[in-house]
Amino acid sequence: MAAPTVVTTPCKINLHLGVHREKDERGYHRVDSVMAPVALFDVVSVEDAPELSVSFSPELGIPAEKSGVWKAATLLAQALGRRPDVRVRVDARIPERAGLGGSSADAGATLRALAERWGVDARDPRVVDVARRIGADVAFFLDPRPSLCVGAGDVLERTFPALELSLALVMPHAEGGSTPAAYAEFDRAGEEPASCEGMCEALAAGDAAGVVACLHNNLAPAACALCPEVGDVVAWLGEQPGALAAQVTGSGTCSFAVCESEAAAEEIAARAASEHGWRAWATKTLA
Repeated sequence: MAAPTVVTTPCKINLHLGVHREKDERGYHRVDSVMAPVALFDVVSVEDAPELSVSFSPELGIPAEKSGVWKAATLLAQALGRRPDVRVRVDARIPERAGLGGSSADAGATLRALAERWGVDARDPRVVDVARRIGADVAFFLDPRPSLCVGAGDVLERTFPALELSLALVMPHAEGGSTPAAYAEFDRAGEEPASCEGMCEALAAGDAAGVVACLHNNLAPAACALCPEVGDVVAWLGEQPGALAAQVTGSGTCSFAVCESEAAAEEIAARAASEHGWRAWATKTLA
């Protein structure tokens, strides 16, 4: 029997998230999403088995059959004319329902592992189509690097050179947020986004100061309205010595600060935990 295929997947932050009021034929908002991979990882292991099984450590809290990982295995097998006779194990460290792309990362990593195991390029159109069918950010995790995704956030438009940024990630005490609820709140009171062009130009030029200046997320007010503690976290982050700028990622509940140094990120994360009891990590974008 072949050895297990192991894929380590980062999480992501949204450097720019622009949600438009316009929706496509599926009812999904048009989205401009500039994402960067971040060094907080899940590990996905795939090996041959008599039938499909999926397990998470720690447990996911929903039936495995409802997970993006299960969908990834079944849909890719269908697309390639195979049986999904594999055992998938996910060692999860990325917080769920945080705006960090945890479930999408796991689904994307599963597709990458299965593509490798079944002799298909992860960028094969059949793999990409499956990724888009699972969820908006999954295609990003087929090849996680700084990228602009458009459409419903599921179409890769452009990639950028890696740019290392020191980050402090901070989660509030509140349970993870609901993306559908955030979009419903946006429909009620959201405003059209700023252009993503400034962010794209800064990333293309490797201009860290430009990236900081162009941080944008017009879904953040909805996240804060649904969970005021998210607003408390992002405001606190923005006031910390060594923090250059702070923003909510995705639909929340995690926020991040871009920091002037690795030491500043470590100090901010430590204060978030010791002074407020928030979950916090000092990390960086992948270079």
